[in-house]
Amino acid sequence: MAAASAAECGRDALASSEARKAVAEEKKEQDVQTESDIRDDDRRWYVIHTYSGYENKVKQNLLHRIETMEMRDQIFNVIVPTEEEIEIKNGQRRTVQKKVFPGYVLVQMKMNDNSWYVVRNTPGVTSFVGHGNKPTPLEEDEVKAILRQMEQEAPKVKVSYQVGQAVKITDGPFTDFEGIVDAIDHERGRVRVLVSFFGREAPVELDFLQVTRLVE
Repeated sequence: MAAASAAECGRDALASSEARKAVAEEKKEQDVQTESDIRDDDRRWYVIHTYSGYENKVKQNLLHRIETMEMRDQIFNVIVPTEEEIEIKNGQRRTVQKKVFPGYVLVQMKMNDNSWYVVRNTPGVTSFVGHGNKPTPLEEDEVKAILRQMEQEAPKVKVSYQVGQAVKITDGPFTDFEGIVDAIDHERGRVRVLVSFFGREAPVELDFLQVTRLVE
């Protein structure tokens, strides 16, 4: 009986030890997860200023430095915000990538001395955007708005027409008529022109490609 009791005590002690070990492991995992969450919370989006026209080059330079200096755990994303735009030139439409913020690049990073050094000393970077010498992170809503703008399906139409401007119709039943721009619909790519015929002024709705600016 004594031997059996000792064996049972041994089993209980072992079970208790394993239970404590399991609890300790679970707590350790929770602590690791909490630390991970804190680290994730430290990720913020910052804006860096670059030389004009060097935005894409700065992005390439910074991505290269992130790899070679093993900073992937501190600098995560580099974005040059762009949006698609339909440009009308010489009677032709073409889709181009337009920079939303010329001269600026967005960087998602954990701000510390090392990450600041890597970004700030990237060729083409002139400064961080912020108050004084302190980089100021973007608000979450600002970042979401920029990303949504980049993901828009329908490209914007870029036109050089203005309301009140004199134009000439180059296509359709009113070809060679001259008129004045009365309204511009960027979403539909249409323009309303006031033309005069038979002594009366009437509005004519046309595609952007059907008119051209009159040389002043």
